[in-house]
Amino acid sequence: MLDTIRKRFGLLGRNISYSFSKGYFTDKFSKDELFEGCTYENFDIPEITAFPEIIKNTPDLKGMNVTIPYKEVVIPYLDKLSKKATEIGAVNTIKFTKKGKLKGYNTDYYGFMKSLEPLLQPHHKKALILGTGGASKGVAYALKELGILYTFVSREAKEGIIDYDRINATTFDNYQIIINSSPVGTSPNIDAFPLIPYEYFTKKHIAYDLIYNPAETQFLKKAAAKGAQTKNGQDMLVFQAEKAWSIWNK
Repeated sequence: MLDTIRKRFGLLGRNISYSFSKGYFTDKFSKDELFEGCTYENFDIPEITAFPEIIKNTPDLKGMNVTIPYKEVVIPYLDKLSKKATEIGAVNTIKFTKKGKLKGYNTDYYGFMKSLEPLLQPHHKKALILGTGGASKGVAYALKELGILYTFVSREAKEGIIDYDRINATTFDNYQIIINSSPVGTSPNIDAFPLIPYEYFTKKHIAYDLIYNPAETQFLKKAAAKGAQTKNGQDMLVFQAEKAWSIWNK
């Protein structure tokens, strides 16, 4: 009888005990004999400088997901990036090649695009992206692929970025999709929400929150109360996870 080949996968991040990925892949591996020997674990580190130690001390690693706050700062530690990850400037998937090299990919954009597409109507022309972290870059790339114009919103205005104080009724007239790519409202801080004027949401708007825990954030509740179509990040995470799995195994 042949020994089972062990394949280890994991998530790189900080404070990730709540993580979607570990539960998702552990469940996936338990349902089919094809995945015998596959395991998934969290690599919760306080600083990205601890990443090389993980690589050194974890043999059998075949692939990793990357989450907040390391999607951008992990890049210098990688040997190569896919074309899309290079264009996006953020990595959420790492493949360990047969030659022992680390190659970075971005599947966030794919997951977001696949989950947003069914909601789109002809009048959805422009989007506001709340937050400017690593996740927002994948969102922006997906919107570009879909032909939707976008503007970033941050706490401080910079070139090409507006601050929250500038969002008003006219903004909501011009932007029909509002996307929260920030961690504001994530469990356990479920009473928090981005500081925007929710009274201007209408039934013509889409409110999309990349957060999936809780399933309905305050951001989504407040938008839904004004008739907006709402969507959380659950489907995005499933799509990006399956895309990552295909990358690890190709």
